Amino acid sequence: MSCDATNDVTPEHCVCRTLVLGCGNRLFGDDGFGPAVAQRLDEMRSPPPGMCAIDVGTSVRTVLFDVLLGPTRPKRVVIVDAVDMGRQPGEVWAIAADELPEIKLDDFSMHQMPTSNLLRELNDLAGVEVTCVVGQVSAFPPEVRPGLSAPMRLGVDRAAEIVLNMCRRGGELASSAASGADSVPR
Repeated sequence: MSCDATNDVTPEHCVCRTLVLGCGNRLFGDDGFGPAVAQRLDEMRSPPPGMCAIDVGTSVRTVLFDVLLGPTRPKRVVIVDAVDMGRQPGEVWAIAADELPEIKLDDFSMHQMPTSNLLRELNDLAGVEVTCVVGQVSAFPPEVRPGLSAPMRLGVDRAAEIVLNMCRRGGELASSAASGADSVPR
């Protein structure tokens, strides 16, 4: 985790400028995409100033509540996750949080509150920009099977580059990115 932390009381992930949350379960194949991207960003020799990348696994809610309820917040949150949206395996692109497939909402639920509500509150009420960088899975295995498919392994570097570009241009999701222009095909 790299970030420019400024105090000892507030968690590091709340005081950075850009918080990248790698979501997913490494034990279920391509679902480990988000954690792999967070790891790649965290291992960078010269990360962008103010960027903090965390492998949150399946515990993204805890970190999102820290951010929402804390006195200090990052300027932007980037959720990195694997999805099945019928695209080419390994394809990576940026979307708005409300574009996440409904099946992914369970990943972020707490007492049946869909993540879209939590992410919308972060954006609308707390003033935190929220964007998602997603990768198209080859498949989600029905049983424990660690390791990304070959297309998703290639997608890790592509997703990291999209996140880095967001940090360089201030984090905003340009309308071209929302329409797929930031998409990086396999």
